[in-house]
Amino acid sequence: MATRLPSAPPILPGLAYIRPLGSGGFADVFLYEQDMPRRNVAVKVMPSDVRDPELRRMFNAEADVLAHLSAHPAIVTVYQAGISADGRPYIVMEYCPGSLAQRYRIERIPVDEVLAIGVRMAGALESAHRAGLVHRDVKPSNILITTFGTPVLADFGISSSLIQKSTDEVLAMSIPWSAPEVIAEQTSGSISSEVWSLGATVYSLLAGHSPFERRERGQNSKELLRRRIARATYTEIARADVPASLQAVLATAMSRDPAKRQASARAFAEALRDVQAELGISPTPLEIPADEWSPAPDAVDFSDSALRGPARSQLERDSTRKRQASTGVSALARDEDTDFAAPAAGRRSPLPWILGAAAGAVVAVGAVLATLFATGVL
Repeated sequence: MATRLPSAPPILPGLAYIRPLGSGGFADVFLYEQDMPRRNVAVKVMPSDVRDPELRRMFNAEADVLAHLSAHPAIVTVYQAGISADGRPYIVMEYCPGSLAQRYRIERIPVDEVLAIGVRMAGALESAHRAGLVHRDVKPSNILITTFGTPVLADFGISSSLIQKSTDEVLAMSIPWSAPEVIAEQTSGSISSEVWSLGATVYSLLAGHSPFERRERGQNSKELLRRRIARATYTEIARADVPASLQAVLATAMSRDPAKRQASARAFAEALRDVQAELGISPTPLEIPADEWSPAPDAVDFSDSALRGPARSQLERDSTRKRQASTGVSALARDEDTDFAAPAAGRRSPLPWILGAAAGAVVAVGAVLATLFATGVL
């Protein structure tokens, strides 16, 4: 996809722009400070040109999928979505100051930490699969780190339903972590391909590079990566602290035949937990919904490309209406009756003026009569 310049940050009610966080072909992400409650948030905004229905469809799908799943502790939280004053859809999300995008390439991540990340991501994917959804772009850069140091899965922009139609578009967004059947355009995403991608992601975090990447210059073009993935020959990770049992788990996850992989994200997580137990590590809790859990009754409509959400046609302005100053506890209370009974600004009721004029006339007549009595006229 051609590189483009990031769009200008939109003016959003209740949010103060701080700085850009990132930009891609799909959307721009900015850091804002939310006024109430006070906190930093990440705002994902579509580019200025929103006439492309496919971009709008992807954006709507991400907002709806996160609404279904963001209560999961290993999935990034979404707070709200809407349309800015200049007509751009946006999503307000939890701000995560870090990610695994480059860390695995410059740092030797401990095995126990990688195992914990793998289990947490497997729990997130299992929860998505039980809701009938696939992520379709699992990779290190889509694992963010919260302010509490917790890894969470993000970027559901190209997610889709597990119920696929024959006319659905096939997407292979991130080739180094895509399964052979996705590269071959046999599927746009399935539970088996998600297991592959998660296995390839865990492999990358341990190896310091993607599974089919070569160190030699010029050996990592898209076409060469496609060919290696199509052959799907597992190369063991060159680390002495990676046990053979973990190598076997990853080799199974990245089997060329989908039927030979772990049957589910949960099965992959359980295999990692077995390795943790073997190494004397306390197994990471597997956070998946209870068997009786069911997703929201309204399924995500992945064909929806309409502009949705609260639209701001103009910016809010400070009210010029003056209120009576109050102190103490009464200052915190809202007088509901007064607020509801108050006339609209610019259309004051004439009744107070009529009553005042009548009262003044009565007083004037009374004064005249008193004077006449006092002088003996009456």
